Amino acid sequence: MKRGLLLIDRGSREREASEELEVICKGIKAKGEYVFTDYCFLEVEPPYIEDGIPKCLKQDIDSLTIVPYFLYPGKKVKNAVTDVMKFQKDTKVKFLVTKQMSMHKTLVDVVENRISTTLKENKITLSNKEVDVMIIGHGSKDPNAQRSLDYIVNELTDSYRNVSRCWLEIEQPDIFEGIKKCQKDKPKVLIIVFYFLHEGAHVKTDINNDLIPALEKSTIEKAYITKHIGTDQKMIDLILERAKEVEDAN
Repeated sequence: MKRGLLLIDRGSREREASEELEVICKGIKAKGEYVFTDYCFLEVEPPYIEDGIPKCLKQDIDSLTIVPYFLYPGKKVKNAVTDVMKFQKDTKVKFLVTKQMSMHKTLVDVVENRISTTLKENKITLSNKEVDVMIIGHGSKDPNAQRSLDYIVNELTDSYRNVSRCWLEIEQPDIFEGIKKCQKDKPKVLIIVFYFLHEGAHVKTDINNDLIPALEKSTIEKAYITKHIGTDQKMIDLILERAKEVEDAN
């Protein structure tokens, strides 16, 4: 069986997103048994799905594993799958679509890695039980998206003094409210996790436009920000695991 693998990402105009996806594709190719690995975007920037799928079908493969590279279930994932399956009727290559990157223990491990790395980089020697954590997600009206982030929060709750979450946009609590809540808990140190796959405009600019003034208005003395999560090597393992789930089932 000759397999290819295609990542479908939401899309970003920031070159870092494409660079990170290229690194991830190389990592998948090195660890997995695929003829090729590639990526495309649902929206915002080419290559789009209508570019990515025909490119894949020109390769010598029997099966194409398609990975919706999204942190949350919801409308974007459904749109990506719908757009992909339009091409199935015109090819003998079998399409296998994985689950998105949510509700999985590996994501908890990635977040914990980000927290521990940030503590070490800033020479914080407190025990985890003395550390407060706030996770910032994108925001979505889809209740499954909210449950996905709540899963991460719940899995981390026993490991740290306080764990909370807030949203960049769309949903409440927003970043200002999130910081207010953290302030009430009087943290010795607050670690803020950017729960985003790429270093796009949200991570570079949008979050900080709210976060920096919110922290300046607060009484929190020690707050540190982690890197976004998408560049962690464990994300490659998660993609391969999602791919294996659907490949073994078919």
